[in-house]
Amino acid sequence: MKVEFAPLSVPLQRRLQTASVVQWIFSFLGLAQCCTAAFIALFFTRFWLVSALYAAWWLIDREKPSKGGRRIHILRNCIVWRYMRDYFPVTLMKTAELDPRQNYLVGFHPHGVLAAGAFLNFCTEASGFSILFPGITPHLMMLSLWFRIPFFRDYVMSGGLIPSDKESASYMLQKPEGGNLLAIIVGGAQEALDAHPGSFTLLLKNRKGFVRLAIQHGTPLVPAFSFGENDVFDQVKNPKGSWLRKIQHWLQQIMGISLPLFHARGIFQYSFGLIPYRRPICTVVGKPIPVQKKHRPSKEEVDQVHQKYLNELSKLFEKHKAKYNVPEDSHLEFI
Repeated sequence: MKVEFAPLSVPLQRRLQTASVVQWIFSFLGLAQCCTAAFIALFFTRFWLVSALYAAWWLIDREKPSKGGRRIHILRNCIVWRYMRDYFPVTLMKTAELDPRQNYLVGFHPHGVLAAGAFLNFCTEASGFSILFPGITPHLMMLSLWFRIPFFRDYVMSGGLIPSDKESASYMLQKPEGGNLLAIIVGGAQEALDAHPGSFTLLLKNRKGFVRLAIQHGTPLVPAFSFGENDVFDQVKNPKGSWLRKIQHWLQQIMGISLPLFHARGIFQYSFGLIPYRRPICTVVGKPIPVQKKHRPSKEEVDQVHQKYLNELSKLFEKHKAKYNVPEDSHLEFI
């Protein structure tokens, strides 16, 4: 006898979708601090042994993030990510096949405020990455400082996140069996300060480290643009030269992370809050750009491949922008 469950009502689905987004925002804005506090606080309780044992494990396991991390497929496939996907909604689109016998380096643009598209598409199976790209294992790079936080490091590794340093990237790209996709949000945290709705400004003009890395390993470059990534939050105006932008830049240099003053809607009202707007995000993955391997590429060779990458990214944007209601006179701006 087959048991069938009644479909969830629309209001209940929307509540679950909102709850999934709330927990995701908390996991990156509050969970790290809670993990640190819990780790320290346990030392002053009768459960001090928990933190002591974890500290010993942490020491033994300290190199794991740089060696590909430790993904947990149950967490990547958790239903909460599908509710979060449907909240916006978020979709993943491919324009070319990727050979599972090769490794790939994907440049993800733009960063947005919290990189929702990058997280859902590459750190979960909510958008069906493994179905679209069979035989390919995705890894997304994240600021290294997050991997120094007890307990939280294990949480972020479970989705396939690895530190954003050369050692971690090289480890993934030099695997001879292939089948690895390394996604880098090239603009980084600094680009988040330009994440305003309708903005297509990318911090990419002088970002060439990822190109040099691809040449050194002979890894094809793949441009990816996430339409709608900048539209899910509003941000306090912070033009370059303003006092706010100077403070944000100063804090970024000290802390290593940017602090955009963003806002959107609330949980129970739509006028103000930290919950993102329900606006669609579609990440379009372009075709691979072949790269000839050279251990020590010259500046001219890096510049040549970098320019080719900019051209391919622009073509990708221009080809698909009409589908996502981007004005005809809007174009990518590289700074």
